[in-house]
Amino acid sequence: MNEPFQQTYKELFRKYYPALLFYATRLVGGETAEDVVQEVFVELWKRQDTLEIGPQIQAYLYRSVYTRALNVLKHRSIEGEYSAMQEEINRSRAEYYQPDHNDVIRRIENQELRQEINAAINELPEKCREVFKLSYLHDMRNKEIADTLCVSLRTVEAHIYKALKFLRGRLGHLYLLFFLFFFDLR
Repeated sequence: MNEPFQQTYKELFRKYYPALLFYATRLVGGETAEDVVQEVFVELWKRQDTLEIGPQIQAYLYRSVYTRALNVLKHRSIEGEYSAMQEEINRSRAEYYQPDHNDVIRRIENQELRQEINAAINELPEKCREVFKLSYLHDMRNKEIADTLCVSLRTVEAHIYKALKFLRGRLGHLYLLFFLFFFDLR
């Protein structure tokens, strides 16, 4: 057992446990908060050989609690324990308490999101991609697209349907953000 790490671990536990427990309680409620925080400290213990403890440890601990709390909320949602109203409250809590309300991080995340969405769009077949871009990036109506490309309105609708179906599958983990991204561009 690594004696210096054991001492550091005890100090970190004493210093951060109460605040992390309070933070987790705000996210998932008192009945689960303690489990969330304990799991974070167990993970810290398991990673003692690979994790460098420095000034960033506080941010790491809060981010870990946040991530585990989100997992708990997702699990609750899957089990159907919460009504739609409770899910909205949980989502609002998660948004409100997100530790990185930081413009630099948001810009990086937006850039990465845009790159992932653009890569997915570029995987579409040529005509499908062209119709999708005209519709969602250039804000053209289906009738205008049909007239511009000299195709039927049904063809345009079919391409848009095909594109959305493909992108839903390809960007399933980002599906909500995907549409927020396009509504933001309009």
